[in-house]
Amino acid sequence: MKGRPPGKSSGPRKPGAVPQGRARGAAKAARARKPDAPKSAPKPPAAKPATVKPAVRPAKSSPAKGVSLDVRQFRVGADDDGIRLDRWFQRHLPDVGFNIVSRWARTGQLRVDGARAAPGDRVAEGQSIRVPPAEPKAVETAKPKRVRPELSDDQVAFAQGLVIHRDAQAIVINKPPGLATQGGTKTEDHVDGLLDALEYELDQRPKLVHRLDKDTSGALLIARTARSAAFFAKAFSSRTARKVYWALVMGVPSIEDGMVELPIAKQPGTGGEKMHVDQEEGLPSRSRYRVIERAGNRAAWVELQPYTGRTHQLRVHMAAIGHPIVGDGKYGGKEAFLSGAISRKMHLHARRIRVDHPDGGRVDVRAELPDHFASSLASLGFDLSAGDLPLDEEIARAPTREDEKKAARAHAKQIRKGRKGERRARGSSGGPRKKP
Repeated sequence: MKGRPPGKSSGPRKPGAVPQGRARGAAKAARARKPDAPKSAPKPPAAKPATVKPAVRPAKSSPAKGVSLDVRQFRVGADDDGIRLDRWFQRHLPDVGFNIVSRWARTGQLRVDGARAAPGDRVAEGQSIRVPPAEPKAVETAKPKRVRPELSDDQVAFAQGLVIHRDAQAIVINKPPGLATQGGTKTEDHVDGLLDALEYELDQRPKLVHRLDKDTSGALLIARTARSAAFFAKAFSSRTARKVYWALVMGVPSIEDGMVELPIAKQPGTGGEKMHVDQEEGLPSRSRYRVIERAGNRAAWVELQPYTGRTHQLRVHMAAIGHPIVGDGKYGGKEAFLSGAISRKMHLHARRIRVDHPDGGRVDVRAELPDHFASSLASLGFDLSAGDLPLDEEIARAPTREDEKKAARAHAKQIRKGRKGERRARGSSGGPRKKP
């Protein structure tokens, strides 16, 4: 007979009894299956009051100013019903530019009611707009404001000494040769830099409305106010302003009163510094010339009127017809200079400018010749009193047959307009006429 294992009870087992080891394991399993009793019963969540969402809900701001790290949701309001999505951004998120909105749309980050949207899509009231996190703005460095150097007393006196006409709206100066109208590369002295000296009593800086070449002298119109600047600019663009130049040219044109119509373009390879006649790509250009006097076949004193405003137009046209302006080596080469006592400077002068005045009437000013030009004319025996030729509209002449026809057509047109107005007046004053 085998012995019992140590530690086991040798007494008889009661009916229904569970062994001690098994009882301890069952109790432990029962405790594991039985949940712990809650310390206190949880309270039911309180019902939140219903809220109305605003038309535009501001995004949560992050520590960085103007930058949101979370996706933002906005509700389209009644005032924005039917507008384009990019317009919605202009109204409510003006700091988000069109380029950013387009990029969000391309990458699928911009959505309306969960669907991808494009800047041109129209939104409706109640729709939800998903906006990606705001992007940090690059720090903009303020551009240093350009400060014009203060003019010296000598510069102020020089600028004011050029004035030959001044009123409430306009100033006309007689620009000397060699002084540029505006600054440029290696050009420090120019009219634009002297405009502070011409403020006078208005205390506002005048404005340039047209220009003359650096080596061209004569009448230069300057606007004193913004209103007159716009008025004069329109007069020059519409060609109602008249400019008359004097020039000394090589040789004598065979036609004393002629019109040069040759298209002008920038000459390739010169960086735009030189123009030339280009029949294919040139812009239409028209210049009129009239011979005032001639010095044999050597030179001629001519009046020039530009009917278009191309760069270097008069110089290019006169050189193109074989009569370059004296002193214009750029377009006339070595053939543009006279021997003897004649100056080698440019002999082109803006003698007269005539333009309507914004307050009524006209600005009509003549500028005296520079010393070198006057000396050259005197050396060639020209009479300065013969230089001012009347403009076509200033010439008193008997009306031609064509003038009479135009006047008759205009008169007939006025009569027709008057009769038409009478018929309208009769039709509107009374009711429908009854049949007899």
